[in-house]
Amino acid sequence: MDKWLVGVDLGGTTTKIAFISYYGEIIHKWEIPTDRSDHGKNITINIAKSIDDKLEELGQSKNKLLGIGMGAPGPVNSHTGAIFEAVNLGWTNYPLKQLLEVETALPAVIENDANVAAIGEMWKGAGNGAKDLVCVTLGTGVGGGVIANGHVVTGISGAAGEIGHITVVTENGYSCNCGKKGCLETVASATGVVRLAGEALLNSEEPSKLRDFGEELTSKDVFDTAAAGDVIAMAVCDKLSFYLGLAIANMANVLNPEIIVIGGGVSKAGDGLLRPVDSYFKQFSFPRVAASTKLAIATMGNDAGVLGAAWLAKNEFGE
Repeated sequence: MDKWLVGVDLGGTTTKIAFISYYGEIIHKWEIPTDRSDHGKNITINIAKSIDDKLEELGQSKNKLLGIGMGAPGPVNSHTGAIFEAVNLGWTNYPLKQLLEVETALPAVIENDANVAAIGEMWKGAGNGAKDLVCVTLGTGVGGGVIANGHVVTGISGAAGEIGHITVVTENGYSCNCGKKGCLETVASATGVVRLAGEALLNSEEPSKLRDFGEELTSKDVFDTAAAGDVIAMAVCDKLSFYLGLAIANMANVLNPEIIVIGGGVSKAGDGLLRPVDSYFKQFSFPRVAASTKLAIATMGNDAGVLGAAWLAKNEFGE
């Protein structure tokens, strides 16, 4: 089939869009700002206009497009394509699929952004075609996507795979944006790593290069400083790895996936993150799970979302 798929990955700051072949080759990709004004009412309008402009630039008509798949933040109603809630965009029961189809004149399918990233890694990335896969994204927050027997697990209210809100700190945990305390997101996201580092520095007089960064400290700085042998930075990375290893072990004990893919900005630490997390994962998981489930760093980077979204469109509207 020579028609193109449209993959859209809606983020809080930017929206990634790509034209993708039926077999998963990215033909053209670009980004536009995400307009969050007026509760995001211009988002679908801007996406539609950008697609039209790009088609004109490439000398193609809309007949070239088979359909559009989109990953969006928040739980999704799998029956209607509406967003139950997206706090950062001010959406509640927002009819995203309906609006996207009206604006683009294309059939559309909507899924949670973390689930879409999981699909992208399954199709073309570290998942390598695995039918049972968990994807954990460590970014500003912590997201999760679950694929079982080749199907995305959404749950009754679209909230399946919310690994970021597994409680890992049962006493005196940090407050989470979800309203709970002690969620994995509060200690394993990019902001969570910095939070752990700040707490460690406050409670120790040990010399540390981390103090030199002041308010500009990032999670990358923590991992880089740990790799250089800084004692406090190493302790912070170990604590993060403990929490993450515990959470994904508990998830794997339920699902026994073939592979768990760790993505997002924090995952750029690579083996410096993967090795200690894998060690704790093996410590806390059921022995048969530990022996059969592999951990890997995501390979598709920022392309996972648009690829996964395109895969949804392919499976929904293809032959």
